[in-house]
Amino acid sequence: MRKYAYTLAILFLSYSLFAQQHSEQNHDKYVVPSDPQVKTKLNQWQNVKFGLLMHWGVYSQWGIVESWSLCPEDEGWCERRGPYKDNWYEYKKAYENLKNTFNPTQFTPEKWASAAKNAGMKYVVFTTKHHDGFCMFDSKYTDYKITKSPFGSNARSNVAKEVFGAFRKEGFMIGAYFSKPDWNTNDYWWSYFPPKDRNPSYHPKKYPQKWESFKNFTYNQIEELMSDYGKMDILWLDGGWVRPFSSIDTTISWQKSIPFDQDIDMARIAKMARGHQPGLLVVDRTVSGEFENYVTPEHQIPDHYMPIPWETCMTMGDSWSYIPKENYKSARKLIHILADIVSKNGNLLLNIAPSPEGDFHPEAYQRLDEIGKWMQINNEAIYETRGDNQVGRQGKMVFTHKGDHTTYALYCADENETIPSNLEIANLNLSKTAKISLLGQKETLKWSIKNGKVAVEIPEKLAKKIPNSYAWVFKITK
Repeated sequence: MRKYAYTLAILFLSYSLFAQQHSEQNHDKYVVPSDPQVKTKLNQWQNVKFGLLMHWGVYSQWGIVESWSLCPEDEGWCERRGPYKDNWYEYKKAYENLKNTFNPTQFTPEKWASAAKNAGMKYVVFTTKHHDGFCMFDSKYTDYKITKSPFGSNARSNVAKEVFGAFRKEGFMIGAYFSKPDWNTNDYWWSYFPPKDRNPSYHPKKYPQKWESFKNFTYNQIEELMSDYGKMDILWLDGGWVRPFSSIDTTISWQKSIPFDQDIDMARIAKMARGHQPGLLVVDRTVSGEFENYVTPEHQIPDHYMPIPWETCMTMGDSWSYIPKENYKSARKLIHILADIVSKNGNLLLNIAPSPEGDFHPEAYQRLDEIGKWMQINNEAIYETRGDNQVGRQGKMVFTHKGDHTTYALYCADENETIPSNLEIANLNLSKTAKISLLGQKETLKWSIKNGKVAVEIPEKLAKKIPNSYAWVFKITK
């Protein structure tokens, strides 16, 4: 993950960039899973719609971008700060020494799980290891891990296991984020050669034994997560530059810069993982093919319906990782984003970053509570629906459908807007017995056909008792 979220305006204006950078998500490159258990799991995942992503590691203590300041590239998200910023070697040493002060004594994952459940979230993806290699689980293949920090004496020091357990008890689907690159292990950034960029500091073809050692290291750590941490639903792999050279799409700028083959044998990893976790969804991000069971545009929302399984991953604030002063999106904006994504057939994976002490910003809890109050009334327009490919966005309205006979029109309201007295919906074929109602209200609304459009009336008496909302949802039973 990169440093900061773009503004919502840029999100909607930048689809052309999305199309360029994520052309591997073209429909003709998506591979439908053949395993019946994976298909069943994928359908379950598409039904739950709304999930929580958490980036958390030693970097939270400095309030900086996750991992990327270690990367010796001239990119904005790799900028170093602090007393060692002018000396990469000293900086890396100081960064890795953060392990010696990481002690999140406020860590209570049940609090997170409860808040997320109340918000209507139904799956979680937790960062078990980011690119810096620091493990938030008790891996036996490294000492660079949370259980070797001051928090190691805490009974809950195996953080990933505690997080997964707390969310599993609340009925969540469980996902493990895992970074394929690892900038701490000597088998990726070999100390014999200083790193020049995010890639291995050596050529894997020239040093095949070194690369084979890294492949085994990666395989072994993933097997730990798949065998020792309870029932898993999703293996969410980041670091898309670690990929077979043959899979590089040269029309995508960042992929053109990958210098050599970094094949870690995903077939072997997936077979092992599903041996422990039948039906597991494997999400090898940006690497099109059989091991990318759903695609994950990052901070981007397509401008049209996508028939393939997909998920927008996005920050609630401005940063993937903890920063002391966050700029959280409003509940209204977040609900509009959720509605837009679901109407286009996607899921929303919303990131919240815990603090170095082990808790969310109070404002993050407030946002989750506000979203939850809306979801309590309107969630049937979200869960177990599919995006609409016929009616299409119309002004402030987006649409979802459930089966062949129920459509939901989600009217994304401006702040302080009152419900309109009438609506017109094009491209909607209704039988004479069709019924239209407003979720949260008992009354059936009158409708008629005018100039080929469905005209819906909201009587003044009813409108006066309908409270302001982030989005009103009209249920249309054909």
